[in-house]
Amino acid sequence: MELKSKLMDGPSVKRALVRISHEIIERNRGTEGLAFIGIRRRGVPLARELANNILTIENAEIPVGELDITLYRDDLTEKDSVARVNSTNVPFDVTGRKIILVDDVFYTGRTVRAAIEGIFSLGRPESIQLAILIDRGHRQLPFRADYIGKNIPTSHTEFVKVMVPDIDGESGVCLYNK
Repeated sequence: MELKSKLMDGPSVKRALVRISHEIIERNRGTEGLAFIGIRRRGVPLARELANNILTIENAEIPVGELDITLYRDDLTEKDSVARVNSTNVPFDVTGRKIILVDDVFYTGRTVRAAIEGIFSLGRPESIQLAILIDRGHRQLPFRADYIGKNIPTSHTEFVKVMVPDIDGESGVCLYNK
């Protein structure tokens, strides 16, 4: 892959996540009943960052869970002949909660569909809201994000990579040509 451009640096990502944190608090009229579920892999550290931001802003601890959507994907056989299942760790009951589903890049909507199915396998939340760092368009399913860090128009021949310190050693967003 060839690097086309760096779309966001670390401070830009941090500012976007702080803004999303404020939007979540405002839209939900506080923090009562909120819980974050990050989609493995990069959605998890983003969910933790949002929870830390809200702790700083509101002095409220929001629980954070991790969701592996592998078994809920509708394209599992296209991706790999053997499913590599990671762990789902949601250490709280989702029933009756306002779940904020967190992921790094929003593209076709298939990951979100799989994640919603995964959440419903754990219980029945009051609501599910979607927080995305990057929305690159090209939806195949009728979903939209409630909270967006940045909209980036892309072509199908481009690839967006979000980097997070826990996994990549740095924070940022880059656009590549495939």
